[in-house]
Amino acid sequence: MQKVQETAEKIRTMEIRGAGRIAKAAAEAVRDYATGLDVASMEEFSARIREVSNFLISTRPTAVSLPNAVKLSSKYSSANVEEARQEIIENANLFIERADKALEKIGKIGSRRIQDGDVIMTHCNSHAALSIITKAFENGKDISVISTESRPRCQGLLTIRHLNDFGIPTTLIVDSAVRYYMKDVDKVIVGADAIAANGALVNKIGTSQLALAAHEARKSFMVAAETFKFSPSTIVGNPIEIEERAVDEIVDLAVISELSHVQVRNPAFDFTPAEYIDMIVTDIGIIPPAMAYTVIKEHLGWELGEI
Repeated sequence: MQKVQETAEKIRTMEIRGAGRIAKAAAEAVRDYATGLDVASMEEFSARIREVSNFLISTRPTAVSLPNAVKLSSKYSSANVEEARQEIIENANLFIERADKALEKIGKIGSRRIQDGDVIMTHCNSHAALSIITKAFENGKDISVISTESRPRCQGLLTIRHLNDFGIPTTLIVDSAVRYYMKDVDKVIVGADAIAANGALVNKIGTSQLALAAHEARKSFMVAAETFKFSPSTIVGNPIEIEERAVDEIVDLAVISELSHVQVRNPAFDFTPAEYIDMIVTDIGIIPPAMAYTVIKEHLGWELGEI
């Protein structure tokens, strides 16, 4: 349980960040916990797996990759402890393997939509979005990137370092400058923390302003997302909860405590309506937002009774 708690804390404090990385870490935690679980009965085994699963899921409420990873990894049908343990280990390993391959597939598929000479704007630090950009560059396309800072955690600094290591010309801008620079952009590519059944995107705070600016300027807005980032619970009407993080990520608590009439809000994510999204690049191909329901039903394999 200690390793599970350590993983959960790293996810909560964003030492492990990014929906894909969170999902893999959670799958590994479930697998390793099941491997070392020493219990006498199937009833106790089921209770302990359920407890660990719920604990991991509670750490970050918005990133749907987390509950998807945990639920897909912890599924079993056997009534025998050893057989159930083996099912969990195999499911978790399969999830991790597919997650790794998904990024490669997204890069290969999405890079075909990048044209020689494109200027690409990106936001936050999405491995899926970066896979498309770097694959296009590796294929010999002459591209450059405009990356936002992505405050308050400044994940854009991770993005520019990654792009710099590939030798891709990159410009860092403040988040509030996206509309100003949109005139210089050919395409916007962002990642996803969650995609609802209606095709709406939940992603790093500020994503919706990129989408709005791109829509106004008639620029293509692409989302890069593994299939495990689609949200099954939204089919039955459950909303995606937007996480609000600590005030001290934005301002010094000592300063704000002196201002009795001021409150500080720090939402980590926002919603982008489906009508602002031109395409979603997934590991099963490029789809329109309207196909989100189909992805959930056919590729995540969840029935309504399981949600």
